[in-house]
Amino acid sequence: MNNPYLPYPVRIDSAITETEDRNLKTFKLVFLNAQDEKKFAYTPGQFAILSVAGLGEIPIGIATSPTEQGFIKFTVNKVGKVTSHLHNMKAGEIMGVRGPMGNWYPWELLEGKNVVIIGGGFAFTTLRSSIVYMIDPKNRSRFGKIDVVYGARSAGLLLYKDELAEWEKRSDINMHITVDSSSDANWKYNVGFVPAVTKQKAPSAENAYAIICGPPIMIKFTLPVLTELGFPPERIISSLEMRMKCGIGICGRCNIGTEYVCRDGPVFTLEQLAGLPVEY
Repeated sequence: MNNPYLPYPVRIDSAITETEDRNLKTFKLVFLNAQDEKKFAYTPGQFAILSVAGLGEIPIGIATSPTEQGFIKFTVNKVGKVTSHLHNMKAGEIMGVRGPMGNWYPWELLEGKNVVIIGGGFAFTTLRSSIVYMIDPKNRSRFGKIDVVYGARSAGLLLYKDELAEWEKRSDINMHITVDSSSDANWKYNVGFVPAVTKQKAPSAENAYAIICGPPIMIKFTLPVLTELGFPPERIISSLEMRMKCGIGICGRCNIGTEYVCRDGPVFTLEQLAGLPVEY
């Protein structure tokens, strides 16, 4: 972007309610200008700023993969003024996108490695981007075994249900879906918190990296499990999406010690985080 404060105009192509509480919607956005789409060149793990004229902006992880052409997707949690307005917008309406922002998962290091992806709640957005990227026919041979542990409080709060079902059918990716609790006799997947299911499934740390993104409490209790499984700190990759602010490290509200999450992150290894104050 020539001017990082100037959003690209985009049109809402569709808005799909993801969860039974109706608090999460996935917006499919199309750039009004083809050149803007080319400028918005991103890598899985990055985020962007969604803007609504006259109301404000919000930082959101990019849910699509660059292998998906012609649109970008964002899954938005309705928690405030801007997000509530977004949830009321309809297909055809115009809004803005700034970005892409931040760094990304270290794909050059992940080539030839097994990858364990661990996600919880609506933070699964950039992990969806990563999964779609890795299983694309042009990319799948670049990576080894793929294990995914994904959990939500209940089945009705899981994102991308159709895609989860399709991924589960594949032979080249191992899906471990879980909910905190369930009284549904037809529930055929795991029941338990993400850290416990991760320990139970025990993905091998041999020649592997782990990527984790989710609620802070989930990350807090999953990191020791990964360490116990043998993942060294430099091979555990986390995302501090909850600390994203202006997107370019100018406002200073995202800093942790010497690092600015918007500029230097949001992706950090556990080794990097160990050298920072525990403020996240």
